[in-house]
Amino acid sequence: MNLKNYDSIYFLGIGGIGMSAIARWFKHKGWRIAGYDRTPTPLTHELIEEGMEIHFDDKIELIPGYISKEKTLVVFTPAIPKTHLEYNYLKDNGFTIIKRSEVLGVLTKNYKTIAVAGTHGKTTTSSLVAHILKAAGKNMVAFLGGITTNYGSNLVMNGEVSDDTLVVVEADEFDRSFLRLFPHTAVVTSADADHLDIYGDHESMLISFRDFIRQIQANGNLIIHESVASLADGIDNISKETYGMSRGHFFADSITASGGFFEFDLKGSDEIIKKIQLGVPGFHNMENAIAATIVAKHLGISNDIIKEALASFKGVKRRFELVLKKDNLVYIDDYAHHPTEIEAFLRSVKAMYAGKKLTVVFQPHLFTRTRDFAEGFSRSLSMADELLLMDIYPAREEPIPGVTSDMLFQDITSPVKIRCGKSDVMQKLEDLEVEVLVTVGAGDIDTFVKPIKEMLNRKYK
Repeated sequence: MNLKNYDSIYFLGIGGIGMSAIARWFKHKGWRIAGYDRTPTPLTHELIEEGMEIHFDDKIELIPGYISKEKTLVVFTPAIPKTHLEYNYLKDNGFTIIKRSEVLGVLTKNYKTIAVAGTHGKTTTSSLVAHILKAAGKNMVAFLGGITTNYGSNLVMNGEVSDDTLVVVEADEFDRSFLRLFPHTAVVTSADADHLDIYGDHESMLISFRDFIRQIQANGNLIIHESVASLADGIDNISKETYGMSRGHFFADSITASGGFFEFDLKGSDEIIKKIQLGVPGFHNMENAIAATIVAKHLGISNDIIKEALASFKGVKRRFELVLKKDNLVYIDDYAHHPTEIEAFLRSVKAMYAGKKLTVVFQPHLFTRTRDFAEGFSRSLSMADELLLMDIYPAREEPIPGVTSDMLFQDITSPVKIRCGKSDVMQKLEDLEVEVLVTVGAGDIDTFVKPIKEMLNRKYK
């Protein structure tokens, strides 16, 4: 595909975090950008302010008049249903329509690409890599799955695109999207069972991860968490390095913590990088920082620059985001939506604020995920002292008979547990006395962050 054949790009699902990063890149490079999304959000508002034409009703007459099958490329997300009116109109009228993952494959194929895969940790790890590269002055562009706090965007660039540009991308396992990528360097952070609506079972998902690893270019690099290192068994034409908290070729040593923020020595290979300070809290972020550091070392970046970048990294929106901190309360928001993620997140929060009452507001994401991991959700959420459990956010899915949040609720053992929906979650939360509050989930629970912050400021002056 020759992108130069098109002068405009039309995005179906432009407000998605991955789609919007690509839309921003095309806008930056001079293409005319328009698109549809289901609901307005702060992100779509930003895109409109940046000059993109966006509407929120699925109506054929709202497609801009300049859109033509000869000069417009249509990009869609798999979240768009097959019954979508605009999608079917564009398909039936001969437009070139491709998935977001295909565009990412086209954009990256001629550049040295660093792809970060994994069921957990890929957004923060890829954002860390991008931040280090930018701090080092490297010519780079990063397409991220979250809004970095340092840059306020999911598109991070340094310099204009040229032959030596480094491209950082998230390699998304959903819909096997990462099989469109052929990276020079790949990171695999984890491979827990997920997206079983796509894969059917965990083993099928692991096969796709192995296929992704096989697509690393010959003599390229694989940086893989020690817990899933066996995925690379039998793949011998690449460099392989493992990492972990305490095991692997690279690991943390001499760990100290203050308020949940860590300092550690990184041991590995023939050298030690001493006294690395992290600008973000959480045990899991230490491992993400180790993976990003190994990538940076492969690119010849000095230890001093790496340490400075890790200390100045402010995190990613909705990844352990400290929303409010007062003497008598703390409020944190996080995107965790899988039992393993929730357990790691809550464990870190409880370690940071030992002895404090932990109140959790959780919104399950997807009917299939709730059904497939109900036992794990109930177990991890039981770490809360108080739990407010919301209804399932359906995203792209239709309801499944018998699958509701009640499946989780009945097996949760928290001392206080409350079922609620969007209409009453604010009131039920305000009735509680909170010390450490967290909102958790990948649906639209983020729309409650601002109202909750305002309520807490009124209540706890």
